Amino acid sequence: MERNNPFICVIGDVGVDLVMGMLEQWPQIGTELILPRSELRAGGSAGNAVLALRHLGVPARLVSAVGNDDFGRWLSAQFHGVDARLAVCPCASTVSVGLMHSCSERNFFTTEGHLAALTLEQVLSQLPEAVPGSLALLTGVFLLPGLRAHYATLLSELRARGYQVALDTGWPSEGWTPAVRAEVRGWLSQCDHLLLNELEVCKLADVDEVAQAMPLLQTWLRPEATLVVKAGARGALACQGTQQLSQATQAADVFDTIGAGDSFNAGYLAALLQGASLAQALSSACSIATAVLSRFPRQTIKPGEFSDLLALPA
Repeated sequence: MERNNPFICVIGDVGVDLVMGMLEQWPQIGTELILPRSELRAGGSAGNAVLALRHLGVPARLVSAVGNDDFGRWLSAQFHGVDARLAVCPCASTVSVGLMHSCSERNFFTTEGHLAALTLEQVLSQLPEAVPGSLALLTGVFLLPGLRAHYATLLSELRARGYQVALDTGWPSEGWTPAVRAEVRGWLSQCDHLLLNELEVCKLADVDEVAQAMPLLQTWLRPEATLVVKAGARGALACQGTQQLSQATQAADVFDTIGAGDSFNAGYLAALLQGASLAQALSSACSIATAVLSRFPRQTIKPGEFSDLLALPA
């Protein structure tokens, strides 16, 4: 990472992912199935996003943690080419098994592991002053209870150090309770970019339709902030002030949809880092997410291989 150039700092969850499929139906207890595909790889929302940035050849820093075990040491080695600052926590690493179904749905089985141990102090100790134009992407907050308790402080500190802040909350394990909605709403005034999927937007706003949720969430964000709504295979919506945009995505043969939103986030922020407009950033985000999801195993993607997918201003 060049010290004088703007960069993207990804702060959040990383873990060990074992992805397997396809599963035609849920097996009977006590039986064994042979599945045709699998991949062991670095994952977690932050891990997926920073690897997508590496695929784009975009400078990035990763601030997270690993466990003090063989999986933790393996996980640390998966981020070569990234400025990865990973605290070593005195516990086992978080492991997630993702089972892909033929109907395009999926199940995850995840251990708590090291993610519960990441602290605000560990994050701030690895957080550099931002070069003007730098972006901080925060992900996986509900998987990081030690950090979640101090999230408002983290957001304030990021802004004080000169970052534009992008937030993708993920899904709360306790559900979108009134307390969770109030908690997240308290973070939004510190955000420049809010990146959620359709269901998350509706649950946060406590309404049934995306068209109702988006203007309500805009009133909770900073006046100049951008709200992006990820709509899966259909593309994305965005609003910024009075500007409203939609972006369709191209159909693709996809086996593994894990990390779709994380790859989208990476493409969106990478395009903005290059000076792209909102429309160009949405287009890049959809293209990059499709390119990443269309490759299996993903370890075959070379650093910088997708750099031509960034929609740069004319």
